[in-house]
Amino acid sequence: MGRLQDRVAVITAAGSGMGRAAARLFAREGATVVVADIDEKAASDTVDEITAKGGRARAHCVDVGDLAALRSLFDMVERDFGILHVLYNHAGIPGPAGLDISEAEYDRAGDINTKSAFFATSYALPLLRRAAPHASIIFTASVSGLVGSPLAPLYSMHKGALVLLMRSLAIAHGKEGIRVNAICPGPIQTPMLPQFFGRNQPAGADDMAAKFAAAIPLGRPGQPEEIAGAALFLASDESSFVTGVALPVDGGYTTQ
Repeated sequence: MGRLQDRVAVITAAGSGMGRAAARLFAREGATVVVADIDEKAASDTVDEITAKGGRARAHCVDVGDLAALRSLFDMVERDFGILHVLYNHAGIPGPAGLDISEAEYDRAGDINTKSAFFATSYALPLLRRAAPHASIIFTASVSGLVGSPLAPLYSMHKGALVLLMRSLAIAHGKEGIRVNAICPGPIQTPMLPQFFGRNQPAGADDMAAKFAAAIPLGRPGQPEEIAGAALFLASDESSFVTGVALPVDGGYTTQ
């Protein structure tokens, strides 16, 4: 039996990178995975990978910054499954660097990075209550939400907000049997990594990434599968006495 056997999981931004790696692993461990992503083809490709190996998954195209679309995602889960064991709020974008940004840029980054996670959790809560004490909410925060980022104060603000949202929800819903935790990745080798380092200096993105990696005690960026492994731990009963934790998965970056 897998560690998520016969459980239902929703993962946002599961069409690529860390989200896709988590979707594959959760399905391998027995979950039915709802692969939610703004890119319909990417979501379908993730589902195809899972089903080709005998797993269970379905794609759902959603812009998590659109609350009506986000609500429809959980209406579908209610209609088709009636329960939710794992909500993995993974969607996020780098957003603009610095302070000289437009209001539209500010609003879009906030819609994706914080508002979506807040409302997805709100919409999912009745379904998660039905899964207690096997219910788990996971947020993807960041090391930038723990120690700050000179490159991206807006991103750091959003990720720090997710950490405090997570801790507040862990207190509020622990007695209901719902655990709430966050993963705080360091630099991970995904399509978003060069976007993050290249926002102000596209020609030097690789150089910035190399300098960041050199500051990591393990001496390298992480891989999506390493974040997926942490997410599986937090999603499963192996972490049944773990809640309110912001878990760095960063090669030791935040120990310095």
